Amino acid sequence: MAKVIISEKLEAEINKKFKKESVRVFNLLYSLEKNPKKGKFLGNIGKIALKELRYKVFRFYFITDGFKLKVLDESVLTDLLIKVVRMSDKKDQQKTIDEVKDILKRFGERGF
Repeated sequence: MAKVIISEKLEAEINKKFKKESVRVFNLLYSLEKNPKKGKFLGNIGKIALKELRYKVFRFYFITDGFKLKVLDESVLTDLLIKVVRMSDKKDQQKTIDEVKDILKRFGERGF
């Protein structure tokens, strides 16, 4: 199984926006532990893969090691780390994707 980490800032934003429904959102995000290939692939920045998960009109963006995700079998993905970094709605989708890509280009994964 992979390990999912949700940034503190994003966790607070999810709790504020979704209130009681936040439990469903966190269940969706933590379901990546069992199925790390889930989500729409948005691109690679170096060796880091950027993907998104949708929940209603919201998108959750996460990063992971793209090489491990493509090559390894799901039973071998014990040391894969998935970090959920941003959330947006449909109208801010491209702006958020560009922002995440820019941070990854400048600072790498430690930018989050």
